[in-house]
Amino acid sequence: MKKSLLVFLTLFSALCYSQVETVLKSFNTEEISINPLIKGTVYLPLKQNKKTNLVLLIAGSGPTDRDGNQKGITNNSLKYVSEELAKNDIAVFSYDKRILAQMKAGTVNEATLTFDDFITDATAVLLFFKNQKKYNKIIIAGHSEGSLIGMIAANGKADAFISLAGAGRTIDTVLVEQIAKQAPYLKEEVQDNLNILKSGKTFELKNPMLASIFRESVQPYMISWIKYNPQIEIAKLQMPVLIVNGTKDLQVAVHDAELLKKAKPEAELVLIENMNHIFKEIKGDDTENIQSYSNPDAPIAPKLTNPITVFIKAL
Repeated sequence: MKKSLLVFLTLFSALCYSQVETVLKSFNTEEISINPLIKGTVYLPLKQNKKTNLVLLIAGSGPTDRDGNQKGITNNSLKYVSEELAKNDIAVFSYDKRILAQMKAGTVNEATLTFDDFITDATAVLLFFKNQKKYNKIIIAGHSEGSLIGMIAANGKADAFISLAGAGRTIDTVLVEQIAKQAPYLKEEVQDNLNILKSGKTFELKNPMLASIFRESVQPYMISWIKYNPQIEIAKLQMPVLIVNGTKDLQVAVHDAELLKKAKPEAELVLIENMNHIFKEIKGDDTENIQSYSNPDAPIAPKLTNPITVFIKAL
């Protein structure tokens, strides 16, 4: 009798857990491979139909994965954005940057990597889903460096564009500003190096202090990146545009978002109070802000999802 009761309770417990799990499930996910270099996850609303819109989420700089993480820096920023939009009946595809596949295969060659490679990848993702003809509208949303990549890929191909903490100035302008604040004695040398790169030429780096941004293997990438001006690129877009930035962003200032808005006056600008660069709400100082980059459990700012959802559903 006791054995029968134990079996019954075990089955009942499992059934209840299964029912709770079903109730709590608010979206589906599917792994998709676009090509050998691009793999990602599509987040699908439970109520998916012909009116479902799709967001293509492009990550920022560095070897960033589909969740917004890098080795040793886990915050799940893009994962949480994808999940929240899926809960609001918006499909999302977020993918690993190509360098992750190359690192895994042992085929990374920094000297041959260019900014245009990432534009090519974003375009390939966009065309993949357009050819499926499953979605009502396809929106490109780019985070940080992904914003500029997304602007260029979206032009003439997407239905709308969203800039998430995207710079409003060329990378050389941003670098000079950052160096002026952090190491003013290097500002002139950095400017001279950038001027060489802007002319399309490489140079022999003699100052090891600047190896992180000017080592010879990364110079071709810088040359390909520096030629794009976000203000010029966003002005080319003949589609609805949403510009989002946080007031606690330590990497991309509100001023950058305002510059993008000035370049594209008809765009909608949303500034989210206390949101930082990775979409986390910061109520304290810069220490809390920096620590959030390695906090995978902290949710995204509660005021981020709604303006994005409203923008997309109004298309």
